[in-house]
Amino acid sequence: MVALIKTAQLLLSLSILVVFHEFGHFLWSKLFKARVTKFYMFFNPQLSLVRVKKVDGRVRVRFFAPNVEEAIVPLTDDATGEPKKNEKGDPLYRPMTDAERAALPVGDWRRDPDNTEFGIGWVPFGGYCSIAGMIDETQTLADLPSEPQPWEFRTKKAWQRLLIMVGGVVNNLIMAFLLYAAVLNIWGDEFRPLQGSSYGMEFSDDAKAMGFCDHDELLRTDKVTFTRYDADMLRAIAAAKTMTVLRDGQEVTFDMPEDVSLLDLSTSFINYYTPMVIREVLPESGAAAAGLQAGDSIVSINGQQADTWMKFQGTLAALAAREAEGDIVNHDLTLVYYRAGNPDTVTVATGSDFKVGVYAPEAPYEWQTQKYGFWASIPAGIRYGWNTLKGYVSDFKYVFTKKGAKSLGGFGTIGSIFPSVWDWHSFWMMTAFLSVILAFMNIIPIPGLDGGHVLFLLWEVITGKKVSENVMQKAEWVGFILLIALMLYANVNDVFRFLIK
Repeated sequence: MVALIKTAQLLLSLSILVVFHEFGHFLWSKLFKARVTKFYMFFNPQLSLVRVKKVDGRVRVRFFAPNVEEAIVPLTDDATGEPKKNEKGDPLYRPMTDAERAALPVGDWRRDPDNTEFGIGWVPFGGYCSIAGMIDETQTLADLPSEPQPWEFRTKKAWQRLLIMVGGVVNNLIMAFLLYAAVLNIWGDEFRPLQGSSYGMEFSDDAKAMGFCDHDELLRTDKVTFTRYDADMLRAIAAAKTMTVLRDGQEVTFDMPEDVSLLDLSTSFINYYTPMVIREVLPESGAAAAGLQAGDSIVSINGQQADTWMKFQGTLAALAAREAEGDIVNHDLTLVYYRAGNPDTVTVATGSDFKVGVYAPEAPYEWQTQKYGFWASIPAGIRYGWNTLKGYVSDFKYVFTKKGAKSLGGFGTIGSIFPSVWDWHSFWMMTAFLSVILAFMNIIPIPGLDGGHVLFLLWEVITGKKVSENVMQKAEWVGFILLIALMLYANVNDVFRFLIK
């Protein structure tokens, strides 16, 4: 059930994002009178689940129908009547004339070329806006009529084509800004404060080697003052030259190592110091069978210190990792705990997942919420989205490192970041975040992405020389193969992560 909920959220989020992205291309194409032949959510090889088009003054709808043939005819030699071909042997085409269209049967979907066909494909991945006269994932050079037409993308001015291409990216950024503004207006900005925690923070061994100590309270770096526990906090630590903390009531400043990267700051690098006091015991669990109760304080597992929630989780994760590597691990765990100040020892039976069956302790902090009115939420949403974009762009450099490449994830990773229960606040926050990612990834100058087209167009604007359609087609295929390889790599990473869990 959890997997179904996460999958449903992922598909809905991506569908919204793709449609809004492609709608950006659609709007600018219409503005410059470039013909949009098809606008689809999901891909539709051979057939479509739904397709809609206004033909002969009527809106026509088809369900589970084969795709419509292109409104083009082969070019023929006037003398011989034989089809014309290019130097590669590919047939050359021309668009149907008005007379040829008029001769088609009434209701034929090829009769009204200026009307766009809207539809839903059966391959639930992405979508597209097919613009006449443009080489992309929906058309190759052989698909284009041999003579450029005034309503085609390729005959528009360079600056017009540039605006058409960046329309999707701009739409995704606008969508992210609006979603963040809406979330801030409806729910407010919820965050965990870094100051005021009952026990300060807990640090990993790597963090302690840098100079941190358990119970430290983060105050500031040489550049940033800390206020909340979030990804920006880790980025600030990675970029810091000096760190100032509150330790035993006194401010302490120490130098940070020069070679720290964000990838070195794992999820266990820093957390709230949370004593391992059982909040609740799951019925029929190993903990319940062993007699553990709410309020018991666990201090060790199999002789390993586990007196905080982070150490408790880390010890169990280490046992699971050993078993995954083929180690023979006893699933019966020896736990030492305190009840009413008195120590005791119990044996808790677990499975291969090493789940003890207790709920996490009460968090030693309270969530804080900053409220925004309607007008205040708009600039706040733009700032939130812009900061999210800057953070993502800053983190992107790690993709080109060995450790970063291993951390790449596909659809499984993206789906896992959605909550296991349907929560509209989390859903819209994740959709806004993915919209930022989609905007940035699409503007990367790789052929096959919007950024590849933008790169060619910028070259044309600067030099006045248009890149040939043949070169663009070859570049499109190179980019397509590169993107497929990257997608396969990311999804194979997901599979390996699943198998070694």
